[in-house]
Amino acid sequence: MLRRSAISVAVGMCFVGAALAAETGGLRISVTNPQGKPVAGATVKVSSPSSLVTKTAVTEADGSVRIAGLDPATDYKVEVVAPGLPTYTATDVAVVSNQNPSLTYSLGAAANGAQQVVVTGSRLVRVDTTSATVGTVLNLGVVESLPTGRNYQSYLQLVPGVKPSSGGNPSSKSGVNYSDIGGATGTSSDNVYILDGVDVTDPSTGTFGSNINSEIIQEQQILTGGIPAEYAGGSGLVSKVITKSGSNEFHGSVNYYFQNDNLVADNKHNTASGFSTYDAAVTLGGPIIKDKLWFFGSYQKKARETDVVNAGTGAFMRQVNRDDKLGFMKLTWQATENDRLVASFFNDPTTTTGTTLATTLNNRDQSRKQGGDNYNIQYSRDMDNLRVSAYAFRHIGELSDFAADQSTRNNVAFRNNPGATLEQRNLGGFGVDTISERNRDEVGINAEYFWETANAGTHTIKSGFLVSKNEYYEDAQYTGTERAQYTSIAAANNGVTFAEFLGSGWTGSRAMAAADVPRVITAINGSSAAERAYYLGLLDTNRDGVISDPEVRAVRFNSTTGNPGGQVNQYRVVETQAAPYSVEATGKAFFLQDTWTKDKLTIGAGVRAEEWVHKDSKGNQSAKFEWKFAPRLNVVYDPTGEGRTKIWGFLGRYYDPIRTNMSDFAGNLTGPIQEEQVRLGDRWLTFRTRGGEKTPDAIFAPSTKTPFTDEFMLGYATNLGRDYTASIAYTKRRTRDILEDYDLHLYSDPTNTPSMEGYAAPTSFLYLPYSYFGFPSQPNANYVLGTLAGGKRDYQGVEISLTKAKRDNWMGSASYTWNQAKGNSNSDSNADFQGDWLALDPRAPNAYGPQPGDIKHQLKGYATYYFNNGLELSAVANWNSGMRYTRAQLISGRYLPEMDDAYVVGNTLDTWIKPGVIGAEVGPSHYTFDMRLKYTYKLAGSQKVEFFLDVFNVLDKQSGTSAMALTAGNGVYKFGESNAFVEPRRLYVGARYSF
Repeated sequence: MLRRSAISVAVGMCFVGAALAAETGGLRISVTNPQGKPVAGATVKVSSPSSLVTKTAVTEADGSVRIAGLDPATDYKVEVVAPGLPTYTATDVAVVSNQNPSLTYSLGAAANGAQQVVVTGSRLVRVDTTSATVGTVLNLGVVESLPTGRNYQSYLQLVPGVKPSSGGNPSSKSGVNYSDIGGATGTSSDNVYILDGVDVTDPSTGTFGSNINSEIIQEQQILTGGIPAEYAGGSGLVSKVITKSGSNEFHGSVNYYFQNDNLVADNKHNTASGFSTYDAAVTLGGPIIKDKLWFFGSYQKKARETDVVNAGTGAFMRQVNRDDKLGFMKLTWQATENDRLVASFFNDPTTTTGTTLATTLNNRDQSRKQGGDNYNIQYSRDMDNLRVSAYAFRHIGELSDFAADQSTRNNVAFRNNPGATLEQRNLGGFGVDTISERNRDEVGINAEYFWETANAGTHTIKSGFLVSKNEYYEDAQYTGTERAQYTSIAAANNGVTFAEFLGSGWTGSRAMAAADVPRVITAINGSSAAERAYYLGLLDTNRDGVISDPEVRAVRFNSTTGNPGGQVNQYRVVETQAAPYSVEATGKAFFLQDTWTKDKLTIGAGVRAEEWVHKDSKGNQSAKFEWKFAPRLNVVYDPTGEGRTKIWGFLGRYYDPIRTNMSDFAGNLTGPIQEEQVRLGDRWLTFRTRGGEKTPDAIFAPSTKTPFTDEFMLGYATNLGRDYTASIAYTKRRTRDILEDYDLHLYSDPTNTPSMEGYAAPTSFLYLPYSYFGFPSQPNANYVLGTLAGGKRDYQGVEISLTKAKRDNWMGSASYTWNQAKGNSNSDSNADFQGDWLALDPRAPNAYGPQPGDIKHQLKGYATYYFNNGLELSAVANWNSGMRYTRAQLISGRYLPEMDDAYVVGNTLDTWIKPGVIGAEVGPSHYTFDMRLKYTYKLAGSQKVEFFLDVFNVLDKQSGTSAMALTAGNGVYKFGESNAFVEPRRLYVGARYSF
């Protein structure tokens, strides 16, 4: 038996930002009389000056009512009117997106015969006893009171368990926090970034794809576990930003922040010098037609000049200028009582003249142009217990890099010379100018249905379907007159053999590997008769008319002819064709979930399904990943039935669809073509061609699976008194079916023998037959993209948090996180070396260990005290026990683990990883302590002026934050020395006028 819907919408008011039903919140309100009995027929009205939504409802026979579709805000007023009882008003009630906390109001007798009871400052912390999602809600009151960076990426650092990140894409829990490409830490490609219900994650890198003005944020919610089926991702965090809307009154602000080196303490580590920066923004919102059409807009300009100094000597290197321009406009049209249309536009063009990294040489510097335009239109309709919404989104984004030095790139490798400097190892310019675009078109429809039964509880049913097309465009052109990039051998090492070059003891990049030897032999055999005769005379030492693997390894490199740095020629890549191209990936996704609540128990069950099709630059299908179903189940129990305590469990799967960076790798058939060449004697031999149709650089293996993460969680949360919430959660995750590119010459050639170093013979424990990849025989491609055999990451962690709501003049939060991440692969759709070198294979000896990038212990806390005279004093503190890293050697720009001398394991000869190397080292522990002093001076009406003084690193502890992982050092820092540091104490000054 269905119960009558008790929800009606006030005339002229409806829903805001309903691209996803989850972008609004709700309240479950129970009304009782002085004797504690339910009050039926009471009228409940909910309104907020920060929202366009005003709703009224009537309580049912049990005195309860559910009010949905409320915009996130912390200043709601709840008014309850019941016959024969005084009117009850509660102010400062908080509404959070995708939450439905329970509130109970007792309409007791009014004191002194008054006809109204008003409860102020009732912004109580409430446990959502219907949800198993773990996350943090950052509303305007929180972020505007704390010393943080002025962007939504910096706000993520306030969240328990989120690891430090200088690039704004922090890892959380099991998210990958390390890449051996450059030894980069603090950047995760597992996160999902949502703006007003639309995914704005970069489809190529997996990092945030757009910047926005922080002044437009109404609420930011960060989900770190127990993520329901309506959201993609889950192996990292999900960041949801909901923007402000206009109202029936004009509101706006003007602000200005600045900082320069006069406000910064001396830098003790030569990682930065003089700089100046400012940040100015303006916002304005209000009615175009009252109760019908509203607008909200903003514009932000940020500029920064930075002097970069040499990390070793402190000498000036260059000045870097960055210029950001962030625009935003949102229109909301109330077409009818139940129909709403929202249209928004924002853009974020940014130019940077170079990198501020002190270890980047001037000749290897790059300028950058990035940003783009974003269009979003949303329509929603309310029909009693059913809400339906639809949206269309378009993102046009650019991320282009240009070499500061246009000369030919030349990486130089030194043997047994760990003292080789950066300048000696990095000759010429960066080597390439790359113009790229990452565009997305997406349409979707969503629905939410609230079904309340007489005896079987309530159901909140959500479903949705979307289609997304992601395009990657690129035009890359090599610099220099030769249109080539060199990897050379230092002149001091003239005469080394190929075998010696493949061995250990080298400092600097080495591009060729053992797997390239058979390619060299094949290229020689396929050359002209005259060329083949020359190479036979050079290499065929036993004069049997056949060039063998040992004979190639015995060749010596001693030619300096034409080398752009006067070094010894060994390897180069020549761009023989420069042409733009584009590839794309089109996805479909569907989700269905039901949250059923009966008395003290809530069960949420859902499933998310996704299908992806990738196309190459000719428009043909390069891969299809059939529908994958990710079930998610949670159980929440309220032991007291008072809506203040919960025990929960979650079990679910998150898929990580292959991004367009892999479409690019396996789809360049019409773009640039590069020839890889090795210097043999007095000439260059082309042994491999990258790009083009003749031999595609890579293809997807038919058997490739979509990577996934399984999550299991248990948790407990409770209210402590009126103001505090305490929680503890245990998380266990496992990631499997990791993607990697394979060189099948190493892994699948049935002619490989056990005597061949670095090759898997059919009897080897690492051998993968062609059938593993879904091929009957050797495919025509340089590489194959496939599921990484044996690749896995395992994580478990505990998170404890305590939150204090704003009352009695202060609010705050504190948390502790314990992480334990292990695995044998850092691959994350980035085409690394684990399929190109047997010793790095996940199944190889000593490959499994603590995960580099993991931080075992983290403590976080923040608090704000509000004085009665307009002053606010706040602080943010963070401590971690140090980041794990692997003892590494630098090979081809990658920080690869230290290797032993060659020996046989399982009938396979190779230079295996040394025991106890993976994740064995721990970087320096460090902490930061920041403070903010804010003063608010109120003017007439709603006008006010605010003054800000942020002090970052108050104690000026310029502690190391990471350590040099290369055992040979990098010419500036020795192994184990700190190579990145907490910035010096710095002041940030600002002011804002608002009305």
